[in-house]
Amino acid sequence: MASATLPLLETLIGFDTVSRNSNLGLIEWLRDHFAALGVSATLVTDKTGTKANLWATIGPEVDGGIILSGHTDVVPVDGQAWTSDPFKAVIRDGNLYGRGACDMKGFVAAATAIAETARNAPLRRPLHFAFSYDEEVGCIGVRDLLTFLDTLPYRPAGVIVGEPTEMKIVLGHKGKRAWCCTVKGHAVHSSRAPEGVNAVEGAARLIAEIAGISAEVRRNDQPDDGFDVPFTTLLTTVMEGGMSTNTVPDLARFVFECRHLPDTDPEAIFARIQAFTDTNLATDRQRAEILFEEITNYPGLAADPADGFVAAMSRFACTAVPPKVAYGTEAGLFQRAGIPALVCGPGSIAQAHRPDEFCALDQLAACDTFLAQVVESLTV
Repeated sequence: MASATLPLLETLIGFDTVSRNSNLGLIEWLRDHFAALGVSATLVTDKTGTKANLWATIGPEVDGGIILSGHTDVVPVDGQAWTSDPFKAVIRDGNLYGRGACDMKGFVAAATAIAETARNAPLRRPLHFAFSYDEEVGCIGVRDLLTFLDTLPYRPAGVIVGEPTEMKIVLGHKGKRAWCCTVKGHAVHSSRAPEGVNAVEGAARLIAEIAGISAEVRRNDQPDDGFDVPFTTLLTTVMEGGMSTNTVPDLARFVFECRHLPDTDPEAIFARIQAFTDTNLATDRQRAEILFEEITNYPGLAADPADGFVAAMSRFACTAVPPKVAYGTEAGLFQRAGIPALVCGPGSIAQAHRPDEFCALDQLAACDTFLAQVVESLTV
């Protein structure tokens, strides 16, 4: 393992970068670390100035470089039963524990560690570093970063997004759309129910329809057996409504998602939900209001195995099946921007988002070896 990876990861875990917080402390620390190596890093901030992406380049500013991409935010630890401080790295039994250890500060640490090797290598093509904010809440920060990349005079050959894959090359993942639906009814005393408009019942009818569409999609769509979950899924994840046991509820709100195969059109699925609302809830809508707000939207990934970048990187890491996964990453956004993308990083997604999240030390070592090969490939 590169000597710097473990202390770097310990430092990164020490920053509480839960998405609701600013990530500037971590990003500025990384910027200063790169500066100490003689590498200038650019911060691409959000509109509030409280969050930022980092972009850095080592080597000649020419086409054909490789991006190492990772997000710096992590999910909350609220309500989880950790056996140690989640923001203090602990090593035991061959694993490193801490929030973000595998998702995905382990890769960010390994990428940062390899920067010194790249700085001293005779690179003919550049190695780029792209560290983003707010991936966990909708792949938000990387969009500003991609806008910034459009202003640069060179074009990378591809990007490695280091989400936890147990160092297997993942060539595809699902896209995700999510919406918040708000149903506004009319409250009256429950003894006079016919005079009111029951927002909870309206929401329930919509939720049942969404479940029915999900079942129909599973029955009728062509499954893609490359995925661990080989079909598009729809799911209601949050539901709230009502104010008391004797009042017709005038407000209900629920969140639902569509995790879709890369070649499935989520707009067509949402159109069916909207059509059901317009047709079957038309009477209620004379007095009620039903609003949909999109809260998450990122595309799937469908990498081309024959692409030169993808083929070259696949030789450096384990390519055991499955080559596709059901969870999403920023890779689909890079691909949509015209940059070939794949996913490969240390740790298992099974450990992500749970208490006592960890990354195995041998996974970090495998990532170090992989990234050393990536750097070597840029010297020829």
